[in-house]
Amino acid sequence: MISPDQLSDPAVRAFVIAVNAGDRSAFQAALTPGATMSDDGSDRDIAQWAEKEIFSSGGHMEVDKESDGGLALIVNYRNDTWGEMRTAWRFVTEGGRISRFETGQA
Repeated sequence: MISPDQLSDPAVRAFVIAVNAGDRSAFQAALTPGATMSDDGSDRDIAQWAEKEIFSSGGHMEVDKESDGGLALIVNYRNDTWGEMRTAWRFVTEGGRISRFETGQA
């Protein structure tokens, strides 16, 4: 496993640390204004998705692998709703923040 503070890309590192801390403010700060996301191929509203999948359900990312300069992760993701699942995450960054992320089953 890769410790979040050892992730290569600073924006992705901030994102993972915010998710694991349940820190809504830090999560928002890691994203560009107007950032977008998709879950299993369907675009979602980030605020609604994050509240449900991360903050109100104790979401946690345990990073197994990173590639593409730290913009692609394989994660054991768990929350109180779904339990634990192996997920893939891809990030697009802009100006040191995340402008889009895509996640889904790995």
